[in-house]
Amino acid sequence: MDLIADIGATNTRCALLDDRGDVVATEHFVNSEFADLGSLLTAYLQRRQDSDQPRDAALAIAAPVHDDEVRMININWSFSQASLREQLRLSRLLMCNDFEAIARGLPDLVRDDLQQVGAGLEAARATKVVLGPGSGLGVAGLVPGAETWTVASGEGGHVTMAPIDDEEAQILKLMRETVGHCSAERLLSGPGLVNLYWAVGQLHGVEADKVQPEQVMTLADQGDPLALSARQHFFAMLGTIAGNLALTMGARGGVYIAGGIVPDCVEQFRESKFRERFESKGRYRRYLQEIPSYVITRPEPAFVGLRRFLGYC
Repeated sequence: MDLIADIGATNTRCALLDDRGDVVATEHFVNSEFADLGSLLTAYLQRRQDSDQPRDAALAIAAPVHDDEVRMININWSFSQASLREQLRLSRLLMCNDFEAIARGLPDLVRDDLQQVGAGLEAARATKVVLGPGSGLGVAGLVPGAETWTVASGEGGHVTMAPIDDEEAQILKLMRETVGHCSAERLLSGPGLVNLYWAVGQLHGVEADKVQPEQVMTLADQGDPLALSARQHFFAMLGTIAGNLALTMGARGGVYIAGGIVPDCVEQFRESKFRERFESKGRYRRYLQEIPSYVITRPEPAFVGLRRFLGYC
């Protein structure tokens, strides 16, 4: 058995891979119920049989992974990879950014795992990119080589957000006055959706109620004007960032949307201004029109990449 886990800022999803590489024993955990990552993973493994204890593990985490010490941004967790390996009694521990894991698995996704939004046709053996709003905004790319793929992992969710029209400029002004630097993640994430709801209320002279991200989506479905406007801005701004990423990476192999928000509202996303804003790049409109965009609807897409990370193909 091998251990795999997708570790977000809010939730962690754990599973085992059996000898054939099939995913078994999937469980979800709420991070706030544990003092640290080691405690959470230990609790998961204690629920398994002695014969199912893993020797190897691959973990995807919502944080930069460069050195032994890993510090998460949106939850106050930090740990040593070496110490975690010893704590879990593992022979081998592999770790990567969560969107790096999703990017690794893009070639293994099939039609039923995706919903295309807009037109476009992916070019064969061309760069692919994935981004997605959840507790933060993750970004990664997958670049083809002569025989295999190379993952390009970074922190693209923290690029500076730029406005497209006057109302977006006012929203960004409010955000800068509140948080200083307004990254894309400040607006394109679960907390970002709440920020948008608040900012739209400020622009219209309405004091928005304190809400959770899922409540904004529910209110929008019910026709609440502030929530509808916040959701519209959210999808449109995501289109701007996705288009920027496609141009930067030359992502003629497709742009993939993951994360915990968009897959739950694909039809509203399809009807939004996402694709219009994705393509709206002046002289490069035609270039972007030819690039397909997809929503990943497969549950736990990071598991696909973690499986490949451990050598199962």
